[in-house]
This record gives sequence, C-alpha cells and structure tokens, in this order.
Amino acid sequence: MLELIRQPWAWYTSGAVIALVMILLLFFGKSFGFSSNLRIMCAACGAGKNIPFFDFDWRSQTWNLLFLVGAILGGFISSEFLSTGEAVQISQATVQDLQQLGISAPDGLQPEEIFSLEALFSVRSFLILLLGGFMIGFGTRYAGGCTSGHAISGLSNLQLPSLIAVIGFFIGGLFTTFVLLPLLF
Repeated sequence: MLELIRQPWAWYTSGAVIALVMILLLFFGKSFGFSSNLRIMCAACGAGKNIPFFDFDWRSQTWNLLFLVGAILGGFISSEFLSTGEAVQISQATVQDLQQLGISAPDGLQPEEIFSLEALFSVRSFLILLLGGFMIGFGTRYAGGCTSGHAISGLSNLQLPSLIAVIGFFIGGLFTTFVLLPLLF
C-alpha cells in the first residue's frame, strides 16, 4: 500500500479529488478558499473588537481552519515520509528556459537558486519575496479571494467575478513568466 501511495499519480487524479471535495462542500453549503483563514484567525484572536471587517461569527468557519491544518500536515507527511527523493519531472523545454535565466533544473521539488536558504538571505531574493508577498496579500484582498477560492469554488458556483479573477490570475502569471522573470534573473 505504501508503494502505491509513494509513486507518482496521474494528473487527472487531483482533478477527480478536487471535484469530489467541491461536491461535498456544495452539498453542505460551504464555500472554499484558503485566504479566508487569515481573516478567521484574526477574528479568533479578537481583531473584531477594533476592526469591523473581523467582527463576524468565526466559529462557523472552523471547518476551513481544519482544512488548512490538514493541508499543512498532509504536505509535511508526504514530504517527510512518502517522498522518494527524486527530482520533480519537468519538460525539457522548461529546463532550457530555466537555464537561459541562469537557473538549473531542480534536484528536488524546486530550483536551489530560488528556494534555498542561501537564496533567501541574498538581498535580491529577500526583496523579491517581500514584494511578492505584499502583492499576493494585496491582490487576494482586492480580488475578494485567492486562486483556490475563485478558481475552484467560485467557478464551480458559476460566479462571473471569479471567472474575471481567474482570467486576471492567468494574465498575471503569463506576464510574470515572460516579462518579470527574465528581468529579475
């Protein structure tokens, strides 16, 4: 059984699991999104006493916090106990594009030039992470949700604002890939 879990699964497996989770959430009248957990945590810590945005019944959203904890624990368990240690398999075209930017093919899950402790403590990487974190936080709040909330939950509910947000996410991703990354690296 452990060998079955350790091997790479077909790409469509995740789609089927996401669809099953969405059917269950729709059945129980819940709306999914990871970014809403920050609001829930702030409300649970008492931020609603000073800021009206955090003044709501956060206890009704504890299921979402449990989902977040499960995702974090699942990631930890899979990386520590189920990982084979093989490098992620990416296309040769992607490897060539990364090499043009001065980034080697990953030896694990991510390229060391971007996602290592040495890279974290360089001024350029620190500023990229700081600015990227600010932009993600601002964008999530401005768009009324994150990629998982809009792309999975919003689209399954046929919400036009979520479709517009997802189109914006793709445009931003393409812009970052083809314009910003070559400038930064």
